[in-house]
Amino acid sequence: MKIILDAMGGDLAPEAPVLGAIEAVKAYGLEIILVGRGEAILKVLREHGIDTLPEGMEICNADDVVDMHDDPASVIHKRKTSSMVVGLKMLSEGRGDAFVSAGSTGALLTGATLIVRRVRGIRRAAMGPSVPNKAGGKTVILDCGANAECTAEFLLQFGIIGSLYAKKQMGIENPKIGLLNIGTEDSKGTALQKEAHALLTKAGEQGLLNFVGNVEARDVPLGAVDVVVCDGFSGNVLLKSIEGTAMFMGSLMKGMFKENLGTKAGYLLCKKGVDRIKKLMDYREIGGTQFLGICKPVIKAHGSSDALAFQSAIKQAADAASCDFVSELEENLQKIAKIKENEISD
Repeated sequence: MKIILDAMGGDLAPEAPVLGAIEAVKAYGLEIILVGRGEAILKVLREHGIDTLPEGMEICNADDVVDMHDDPASVIHKRKTSSMVVGLKMLSEGRGDAFVSAGSTGALLTGATLIVRRVRGIRRAAMGPSVPNKAGGKTVILDCGANAECTAEFLLQFGIIGSLYAKKQMGIENPKIGLLNIGTEDSKGTALQKEAHALLTKAGEQGLLNFVGNVEARDVPLGAVDVVVCDGFSGNVLLKSIEGTAMFMGSLMKGMFKENLGTKAGYLLCKKGVDRIKKLMDYREIGGTQFLGICKPVIKAHGSSDALAFQSAIKQAADAASCDFVSELEENLQKIAKIKENEISD
């Protein structure tokens, strides 16, 4: 397995991606291509007492870097020699199995769409992060920010993509798909939610997914569904609300344990459990978010990723590459197209 890594993307580049790549090679036995300014990469190695490039790693020089303020639509043309664009072209040409970057989200999505290309039949690629839930598993939020405005057809495709992703990569045999709404009744929501509900119901009747209906935001972290379908605006608000609530509860727990000697002693007794919760909510342990609907795995790591986060993102990329579901996704999209054709003819 060969992973292409943007060594210049992120707030802590190139040190964090380079060190994360070294640990990933050791832990998972992967091959990694570091794309970026060769001298800067070698400098990081020397500063950490590494004189030669570790086995399993290679450098592909790319002199330019995509800036966070660059216009995503112009990056491909104006930043042709950047580490992000060069890496995406390498993935498109088959010189690696997956690509990881902590650079600009907009530029990465645009580059992935125009260079690597979407799966045939997919109207929009989507970001599908997973959040832990009370049921002990994870819930995929699809979309969480790539498409602020959506049509009902987009949401239907997100449901199909999410169902296959949960089945192939998360190991859920018959994942439950829910539509984010302000109530569970069929009549709830705007015209978009009502139309999407009808399409998802039809797809469920055809056996393309296990659609269980509308789901409210509060039920997502409780594990009511395995995949929650929504437009990118609502999905981003949902994700940030969950993250903010987790941070708030964490600060309350920290303050509680610091109140007096008794609570400090109590913390020592339950430290292992608290550490498990912290690890569960730590984005560095997850790695990043995959752009679902792209022909080959493209992983967006958090902009502030450290070495551990990059190591996790690389592992996530390898897992995504090993359970490719593109052919099955295309097959399901063709079935949807036939359903529409039959409806029109009727």
